[in-house]
Amino acid sequence: MASVGHVQPQRLHFEAPLALRSGASLRDYTLMVETYGTLNADKSNAVLVCHALNASHHVAGTYEGQDKSEGWWDNLVGPGKPLDTDKFFVIGVNNLGSCFGSTGPMHINPDTGRVYGADFPVVTVHDWVDAQALVLERLGIRQLAAVLGGSLGGMQALDWALRYPERLRHCIAIATAPSLSAQNIAFNEVARRAIITDPDFHDGHFYAHGVVPKRGLRVARMIGHITYLSDDVMEQKFGRQMRAAELGYSTQDIEFQIESYLRYQGDKFSEYFDANTYLLITRALDYFDPAREHGGDLSRTFAAARCKFLVASFTTDWRFSPARSREIVKALLDNKLDVSYAEIDAPHGHDAFLLDDPRYHGVLGAYFNRIAGELA
Repeated sequence: MASVGHVQPQRLHFEAPLALRSGASLRDYTLMVETYGTLNADKSNAVLVCHALNASHHVAGTYEGQDKSEGWWDNLVGPGKPLDTDKFFVIGVNNLGSCFGSTGPMHINPDTGRVYGADFPVVTVHDWVDAQALVLERLGIRQLAAVLGGSLGGMQALDWALRYPERLRHCIAIATAPSLSAQNIAFNEVARRAIITDPDFHDGHFYAHGVVPKRGLRVARMIGHITYLSDDVMEQKFGRQMRAAELGYSTQDIEFQIESYLRYQGDKFSEYFDANTYLLITRALDYFDPAREHGGDLSRTFAAARCKFLVASFTTDWRFSPARSREIVKALLDNKLDVSYAEIDAPHGHDAFLLDDPRYHGVLGAYFNRIAGELA
């Protein structure tokens, strides 16, 4: 299957203030956008892809002159792939608060002339969806064929179905949940504290000091990475393999291969990700809870939805377990909505939604073929 090839991001600027759920607002902000495929004459074949924590607008394709620049969902999006760009016009938007080009903590606050840093306002899933809706207006797209997302991206897809019910025909929510469990919030808090207590954090204004809280970012990534993998995959990849033939009897040196792997992931992450962005996005995860406005009743919450749904989960995903997806499915069925559900027996844990499992891709491919058939 072919790639979409070299791609070029677009930078969309919005002057009008965007009112945020927190009561704050953002003005003169920029959103980074990439598109793949061709928008048909009646603009009915557009699919919005929502990204998760450390991803971006760069969903598919490559950047000319850059090695290893494949989009984060390049295995899924492209000609002949499950989300076929010969049939669909695919849109990726980098969320506000990110560190990949859209306005975020690393940018200049137009009200002060200084870098936002920790003064960047708290953003929520609702705010991201509102900003994505403005992108669609700029592109002249009144209704989406589908909104697709995994993990935090799946939360955005659900929010689209609840808050803009007439503007999408299908919602595809993968490896996600209607809200975070207490355990998930706890993991996020430990990761945030690792960053906040790094001496180089400087209350979020580390840019002015010319430093980066890399130690905190490393630990945050290590914590997160453990939760993305299943126990079986970690055992299969690393087990109790040692780095050396003999025990070193050290409490500080790397002894096991799994330790080496986690430190590598942490080091890599600390080189490209922004600490304030990490705090913002994990808090957005914590806050997502659409049922809160309906007394915790998820069935009442989904009464607002009008589109068709595909919900998919993975058996070994313990961070966003199949039980959480089944909560969504039950709420949809309670409202007599059209819903397909796939619970895929994959060994990879939460990261499975990013990988090449043929059953998973088969489910998505069949569903998008169904949507394509509706366009004919």
